[in-house]
Amino acid sequence: MIRRYAFFYLMVLSIPLFIALSTWQSVRYAVLEKEIRSLEANQEEWLESNKRLIAGIAILSSAERIEQIARRELGLLKIHPEHVLQIRIEGRKNIDG
Repeated sequence: MIRRYAFFYLMVLSIPLFIALSTWQSVRYAVLEKEIRSLEANQEEWLESNKRLIAGIAILSSAERIEQIARRELGLLKIHPEHVLQIRIEGRKNIDG
């Protein structure tokens, strides 16, 4: 008889416990889902910022832009390949051997 009542009381006490556990998991799931959405939005912002920076690097490092800066700001002129003098230095030979 005591076993029957003990089992009954255990079942009666476990039902609210399971309900509370289910509620806690639902709340935790909602909090984590909100955090994931926030992190995904943050990641999207970083990706867009990265794309803009890469585009800026491409523009700033273009050969045309560098040539314009060399001409306008530094007063440099582009020379023709036939006016380039190449000097080659041969490796030194060892005197001892």
